[in-house]
Amino acid sequence: MSKEILLVVEAVSNEKDVPKQVIFEAVEIALASAAKRRFEEDALIRVSIDQRTGDYITYRQWNIVADEDYSSPASELTIDDSEEQNLGIAIGGVYEEEVESEAFGRIAAQTAKQVIVQKVREAERAKVIARYSEKVGKLVHGQVKKVTRDSLVVDLGENAEALLPKDQLISRESFRMNDRVRALLLEIRDDSRGPQLILSRNDSNFMVELFRLEVPEISEEMIEIRGASRDPGLRAKIAVKTNDRRIDPIGACVGMRGARVQAVSNEMNGERVDIVLWDDNPAQLVINAMAPAEVDSIVIDEDAHSMDVAVKSDNLAQAIGRNGQNVRLASTLTGWSLNVMTSEDAEAKQQEESQKMIDLFVAGLDIDDDLAAQMVDEGFASLEEVAYVPMEEMLDIDGFDEDLVNELRSRAKEALLNQALQAEEQLDGAKPAADLLEMEGMDNHLALVLASIGVVTMEDLAEQSVDELLEVEGMTEERAGSLILTARAPWFAESE
Repeated sequence: MSKEILLVVEAVSNEKDVPKQVIFEAVEIALASAAKRRFEEDALIRVSIDQRTGDYITYRQWNIVADEDYSSPASELTIDDSEEQNLGIAIGGVYEEEVESEAFGRIAAQTAKQVIVQKVREAERAKVIARYSEKVGKLVHGQVKKVTRDSLVVDLGENAEALLPKDQLISRESFRMNDRVRALLLEIRDDSRGPQLILSRNDSNFMVELFRLEVPEISEEMIEIRGASRDPGLRAKIAVKTNDRRIDPIGACVGMRGARVQAVSNEMNGERVDIVLWDDNPAQLVINAMAPAEVDSIVIDEDAHSMDVAVKSDNLAQAIGRNGQNVRLASTLTGWSLNVMTSEDAEAKQQEESQKMIDLFVAGLDIDDDLAAQMVDEGFASLEEVAYVPMEEMLDIDGFDEDLVNELRSRAKEALLNQALQAEEQLDGAKPAADLLEMEGMDNHLALVLASIGVVTMEDLAEQSVDELLEVEGMTEERAGSLILTARAPWFAESE
């Protein structure tokens, strides 16, 4: 039997290209399973095969456990038993005793076959994963092996199969059995059946990799792809930048008579591709990304990370695109939230915001409209800026002298102080109830702040939502949720 085991291991290892160690482990499991039939159901059996001669020994095992953890006589010994028998094994150790080995007969062979098949599958899958782990994010080729309702099974060759889900296909495209397909290896996903290679044809990086394939200058890093966005099957935008001033990045990507971009478009089921010149200036990048629409003006809001993009009224539809497609792709490409409007609307919005600033300065600084308008034109947008901007910057404004600057700064500071005092008075005037003050997790300052917004009692707090409490300065989502649960505790006590 020992020679038979060696022959089985040799044959399977050569046929399946699986390490002999994997096959030996499978045979050991099979022999242990066959031997276990002679013992209790929970018995632990181990088989050790001499990989040189094929001889094998069978052991029965017992885990050494504490007296209070003892639960299975068939597989456990207590520490007291270990000490009584002078085994010299501590808790957590294993005691082994050699038992009669099972012959490598028909039952053991059948069990071994099942285990070997499973082990071979696992080993083959591990080899595939190891081979493709470095190809995630790259293009792969294959042949459609099976078409199901939810996905395509793609044969990549060398015993490797991948899954191309239907929701990762480009719209309106379909494949049949034996069709050749090119896709992006999106990820290696773990599921109950083991790791799966997942493909995609609608991911933006699929287009990026196609351009890398078609445009040698990209592979040679003379041209750099800085961003990409897609509406799969319909339209896409890609931003490129040259690292060699002698090369026109857009022309290189378009190719002679549009050959390169057309090859990419054909692979993406006729998807139209706009090639955009990358610019480190966000405003200029947005202007480039909005093409073919022409931009009249842009107003940037750094805090909101958004831009108001103004275009001529007869150009508005083109700028927005069908179902907002053009502005959506441009927004994704640039990473900015874009609000497209007509030049007239943009001017009206700008005038409205400027008037708010003018009114703020007129009321807060006690100055006339002309001076307030001049300050707004110079870029002042708050009383804080007037109070604390360096004096030299204000003296550079036409018509501003040192006396005027000092007076404006003084009035701005006084207005800010008055605002702070009013806020403090508002807090002082609001009296939180005793139950709110004494509630677990509450402090006096927070209770005063909550009272100022109408949350006076625990009952009031219990009726709030997390989003409402997040409006309180310094409040975190975790603390808001904890406070609300504490305030609602009496509700649950009553229901019990």
